Amino acid sequence: MNSNVTNTAEDLHTDLIEHHDRILILDFGSQVTQLIARRVRESGTYCEIWPFNNADITAIKSYAPKGIILSGGPCSVTDEGSPRAPEGIFDMGLPIFGICYGQQTMVEQLGGKVEAGHDREFGRAYVDVKEHNSLLDGVWDAGAHEQVWMSHGDRVTALPEGFKVVGASEGAPYAMIADDDRKFYAVQFHPEVVHTPHGAALLKNFTHNVCGCNGDWTMAAFRAEAIEKIRAQVGNKKVICGLSGGVDSSVTAVLLHEAIGDQLHCIYVDTGMMRAGESEQVVDLFRNHYNIPLIHEDASELFLGQLDGVSDPEEKRKTIGRLFIEVFEDCANNKIGGADFLAQGTLYPDVIESVSFTGGPSVTIKSHHNVGGLPERMNMQLVEPLRELFKDEVRELGVELGMHPDFVKRHPFPGPGLAIRLPGEITADKLEILRKADTIYLEEIRNAGLYDAIWQAFAVLLPVKTVGVMGDSRSYDYVCALRAVTSTDGMTADYYHFDHEFLSRVSTRIINEVRGINRVVYDITSKPPGTIEWE
Repeated sequence: MNSNVTNTAEDLHTDLIEHHDRILILDFGSQVTQLIARRVRESGTYCEIWPFNNADITAIKSYAPKGIILSGGPCSVTDEGSPRAPEGIFDMGLPIFGICYGQQTMVEQLGGKVEAGHDREFGRAYVDVKEHNSLLDGVWDAGAHEQVWMSHGDRVTALPEGFKVVGASEGAPYAMIADDDRKFYAVQFHPEVVHTPHGAALLKNFTHNVCGCNGDWTMAAFRAEAIEKIRAQVGNKKVICGLSGGVDSSVTAVLLHEAIGDQLHCIYVDTGMMRAGESEQVVDLFRNHYNIPLIHEDASELFLGQLDGVSDPEEKRKTIGRLFIEVFEDCANNKIGGADFLAQGTLYPDVIESVSFTGGPSVTIKSHHNVGGLPERMNMQLVEPLRELFKDEVRELGVELGMHPDFVKRHPFPGPGLAIRLPGEITADKLEILRKADTIYLEEIRNAGLYDAIWQAFAVLLPVKTVGVMGDSRSYDYVCALRAVTSTDGMTADYYHFDHEFLSRVSTRIINEVRGINRVVYDITSKPPGTIEWE
């Protein structure tokens, strides 16, 4: 995370959305809070996530939301010092929707009772709907028996004054509650996850029916407003953008070029660790198709030389990051003549990740996620036009900008490139073996019509050799691991369930066509406990 992103709720607010209805989500630390935001935005309503303890009433009033959602969280309301919604939030006259922990703190703060030690519910459960209200309009009727996704140990045992029971499950007699007069609603389950089939519709009812949002958050509107904001920030000054070949930096560059034309200069640092044909594609796309000024710096020999003998994953990342900054800085100063602004493809999850519900960094951001350090060294200001968007919104914006859908739907590719798909020492020979195997794998996925059903797929060349038999000879070659996952946001993932015929076909092609591999395995680890990438 770059050092220009600070840890206050106000930093998550942007003047880009001043003309739109908006919802505020207060985060109590749930691992799926981002899914709430995604569902709300999918319904056409802008929203932002703020940590509960960095959002005071003054800041909330300044943001001017039409409603507030209280997220789930890992804590117990019954524990001393556990999180609470900001003082005064229930007196603002705004509709409020509490989810899981959000329900429990709402109940406790309004005079009800929450207890631990009752039957817990984790996973699939069923709610019996007792009566209808505006939150359920067109979704569930009284008497319905509906599937939801539960994850709770505590439960509400007494309601505050003015509330009534709307739905109950086997383990939660107050699974859905409402105070229609104050427009306070709360559920014990998680409507944001796909395992609650009609959960997105409930959230849309809250934003549209209860809060009165008009659903005007579109990529066309974002595009126009982002261009206006870029022009206001940059003026007639020069901007440098580092291209990686990935979707985020590419969409950033195309948006900036539409806003400021040839004031934008792109730098593509070829580390020698890109996929087959990647560099040629990037250069052709931006020079010949988009006519964007581009410097292509082939630094592959430098990177491979500096990585010689390096096998530790973090040392590899830091080496790549350091060299990238040095090469990028040299190009910017000596081939472009410097600039006033540096453009980065920072996304909203990156911004959220820098602000946790404890008020500090929630996780250690991997050192390759951006070009941190450049603004300070080069005395440039940051331009981050995508910092309000999720990944799927970036793809939508790319299409809105006229980029080819096949390009913007590409699977994520890590900043260090193939370096983190080569556990152990990196060599030019091993990179070439990996490129060939990866190309075959992705080609077969596309031929089978599966590419868009998969979040990310790639090959890994393991630092392990095994004995094999090829023809009449024994071989001693590398093992290739194949990885493919399904996900909505990369935060959690499950392996893709290929049929054995497909895996057999890919394995046969790789072993027959790629000299240096004699064994292929398929990784069936989910995230968690594993990560999507191997290093």
